[in-house]
Amino acid sequence: MPIIVQKYGGSSLATPAHIKQVAELIKQRLKTGVQLCIVVSAMGKNTNQLLALAHEISKNPIRRELDMLLSCGERASMALLAMALDGLGVPSMSLTGSQSGIITDSTHSGAQIIEVRPSRVQEGLDQGKVVIIAGFQGVSINKEITTLGRGGSDTTAVAMAAALGADACEIYSDVAGVYSADPRIIADPKHIEQLSYDHMLELASSGAKVLNAQAVQFAKLKNIEIKARKTGDERGETLILNEASAFAKPSPFAKATGDKLADTAISIAVQEQLFCFAYEKTESLANLLNALDQLDIKPSQIIGTNTGYCLVAPEDAHGLSKLVPPVGISQMPDCASVSLIGNNLGNDMRVLSLALARMQAMQVRVLGITSSNLRLYFLIEPAKVHELVRALYRENIQ
Repeated sequence: MPIIVQKYGGSSLATPAHIKQVAELIKQRLKTGVQLCIVVSAMGKNTNQLLALAHEISKNPIRRELDMLLSCGERASMALLAMALDGLGVPSMSLTGSQSGIITDSTHSGAQIIEVRPSRVQEGLDQGKVVIIAGFQGVSINKEITTLGRGGSDTTAVAMAAALGADACEIYSDVAGVYSADPRIIADPKHIEQLSYDHMLELASSGAKVLNAQAVQFAKLKNIEIKARKTGDERGETLILNEASAFAKPSPFAKATGDKLADTAISIAVQEQLFCFAYEKTESLANLLNALDQLDIKPSQIIGTNTGYCLVAPEDAHGLSKLVPPVGISQMPDCASVSLIGNNLGNDMRVLSLALARMQAMQVRVLGITSSNLRLYFLIEPAKVHELVRALYRENIQ
């Protein structure tokens, strides 16, 4: 019997009514003759609420205890969903990340999965049960509870799909997959039906919140196709798959130039309120990276060579206020980044020239630029970031 791994995000489990709806969807899906392993996030904004509570108690919460606290959110979701399924006559069992065999490294608040031992999950499936797993968490090789960072439930789902040899990994949220821009900034972004792992990884690393970057990396490594869908509505989805299949046909977002389609941006992503450190030379950067490592803080981006900037995303900044900047390092006001994602962007100087001209016209100060085949990345001062995103979207994607 086929095994399907489904992950339901916090918005899909926000209230008891939402949880009951998911239970009904699971019951209906079982009628198609599949085995279901369900990965759940914490209800609604529960993780943010727990994090805020921790910061009321301590300005710099101990990362080990923070993991103990934040892991409670997913545990509540899994137990409540199991109760809802029991009320529908559907046999199920709930398991924590450690009970599910999610083995991680010893990093707190941003652990990496190193192995999955799904014996208890497989046992439950063999008994005809729906197995519900608390996402976002695991157990370290030192037997400590760890969490996987923002969006870590996606990683749990993909890793479990690989370990079980599942036929599909379905990620459910409040949107029907991936769009060409953040709908909070762009009123009517375009839906993207298909993306390669590499394109999705660039998007996730650039601030798009639909999928977790570690999950996409894991999917690429294990060749697990991801279906990103809206809970309760499977009419639209984004399929994340091998690069050889994605974009086999011209992108619907490519623009016509003459008699052929030009490779252009397909999506735009933004990161706001990045913590930014300026370094004067590479020796200073090395000292900064060592100091961040001592606090288990992982930089999200480094721009420059002899001089430049080291960036930390807000979700990775627990304990950052403990940092004493080494000599040659200065902390700047918050910065923002805007990224254009597409094909051959690093080779298309027209896109870069037009983007820089737009920023100059808007008097947006550009602090740094990086490029790759799939991405143009701009580090800017944050004052006009939404206005800039709208302008670049109109000129490159709309």
